[in-house]
Amino acid sequence: MTKVKRKLATILATDCVGFSKHMEADEESTLASLNACRTIIDSHINDHGGRIFYTAGDSVIAEFDSPVECVNAALKFQEALFARNREAEVQPALLWRVGVHVDDIIIEGDNVYGSGVNIAARLESHCEPGEILVSRVVREQVAKRVSFSIDSAGSRSLKNIAEDFEVFSVATSSSQAASKAPTAARPALEGSTSAADQTKPKLAILPFSNASRDDESGFLIDGIVEDLITEFSMMREFEILSRATVAEFKTGEDDALSFGQEFGVNFLVGGGIRSSGSRIRLNIELTDASNGNVVWSNKYDRVLDDIFEIQDEIVRTITIQLLGEIEITSLQRSKRKPTENFSSYELLLRGKEQHHVFSKQANALALEFFDKAIELDAGNAQAHAWKTCTLAQGMARGYIEGDLEPVQKAALDHLSKAHDLNENDFEVHRMLANVYLSNHNYAKAEEHGRKAFQLNPNDPRVLSDAGTILVRIGDAAEGLDMLQKALLLDPVPMGQSNSDNRYRDIVLGMYCAEDFQACVDHARQVKSHDPRSWLFLMYSLKALAEDPTSAPEFAAYRDEFAELDWPSTIERFHLPADERKQALADFAAGLFV
Repeated sequence: MTKVKRKLATILATDCVGFSKHMEADEESTLASLNACRTIIDSHINDHGGRIFYTAGDSVIAEFDSPVECVNAALKFQEALFARNREAEVQPALLWRVGVHVDDIIIEGDNVYGSGVNIAARLESHCEPGEILVSRVVREQVAKRVSFSIDSAGSRSLKNIAEDFEVFSVATSSSQAASKAPTAARPALEGSTSAADQTKPKLAILPFSNASRDDESGFLIDGIVEDLITEFSMMREFEILSRATVAEFKTGEDDALSFGQEFGVNFLVGGGIRSSGSRIRLNIELTDASNGNVVWSNKYDRVLDDIFEIQDEIVRTITIQLLGEIEITSLQRSKRKPTENFSSYELLLRGKEQHHVFSKQANALALEFFDKAIELDAGNAQAHAWKTCTLAQGMARGYIEGDLEPVQKAALDHLSKAHDLNENDFEVHRMLANVYLSNHNYAKAEEHGRKAFQLNPNDPRVLSDAGTILVRIGDAAEGLDMLQKALLLDPVPMGQSNSDNRYRDIVLGMYCAEDFQACVDHARQVKSHDPRSWLFLMYSLKALAEDPTSAPEFAAYRDEFAELDWPSTIERFHLPADERKQALADFAAGLFV
């Protein structure tokens, strides 16, 4: 019997997105484009020591001795393909997906077999256009040996392999910009307000009515609605109104269709919940906001412990109703289910309810609920994350008094714990982005801001935080897209009475982009200025050859801001460029002469 030859190898699998569709449209041009792409792919594989052992149509599978060389090859050819697609004469522009895995393989002649090949191919099939997905073993061997980031992308169900296979995404220009390529086979990836985004269904999940005899169950109903909003906001295929915006809708008083028209909503999701003991009854309807027709409705009568499965079923069913049978890669419930302990989940929801009240008493009560949730289940990552957020709220709003140093340490400890428990939680990455920004570690702030956006491209807090980071570091166009979308989806943020914070962020973006006229225009939408938006307004007027001291805003805030320590104040603007900070400080000093 011939001895089987085995070895440990890194397998790369790649194929072209929508190849069959392109062939149907124009065979000759598609084949010419495919051959040009293959020349790029093959050369980079060869340059990095890889060996192609299988090709069929648009598919390529190769093996490498080194996982570092394999991932480098994948990144290089994806970047080269992306650059090629930007050339005007390239038709059709083809996008590729890449999966990489390290495993034991069997070699028979020129062929390679084994689970390593199968897993790499399965990973490739789960990629977004232009993306590279790798397994955990690849990430562990590569992450510290390369300069680019390899971030958690949740888990995937790999057919005949694993239901919950952890995957990681390699940051590439093509994966970030694939949505802008005309041949992308899937919906847009970016969270901008471009024309392409206008084709996405826009949803509003209205507050559910409470049919329970027990008024105390209101926290559960609000929590279920908030979870549904989060579920849909994590899907790039939709746009969804924020929790704060839909909270303005009063069930039984306001007209749903008028509300939908006011906010440009295509579909409304509404319903009612009745809880009794350990059981829950939920009625839900999906309504076309243009005419009031019910698109889909259902009733659920389950035990409370099934609430996660009910939410998942609702999201999947509505998605199929609106988009058809497409793959929604963001629905990885197993990674986001906060706890198996329902009592811990209830306490988490109670804590979030109090967090949203914005008072000293509610802040303290929220912390108590989160502590109890953690006591029941120390692995409840969301409880740790929300405790961090509530401690930050308490410090920022003055609810927590005394020595804040131990409070800050506790907040960071719980944030670190939340990240250790679930590094795929967008809330954690959003908060880490803010921590690193406050410490002026702009590279890490960008990394976590982008990761939060990748995980949840519709959450207005993510859009705001990531957007303000990107405009600071020079990605003004992308950052402003996010900030404009935050204003569109959530004009009045939770805990605020107007849109000032949204406009202040856009003012920052316009100043960083040196679009001084737009900076002035947006600054004059602000009803109450803080030092940052006011100084940017004054500076922009000067840049437009106008006298800022003649502006009504100068007279309105001169006395309030004249005694500020402007260099220290400007330092808290968190601008990376020292020359920009110095120019602002010099300008501020000259204003009050």
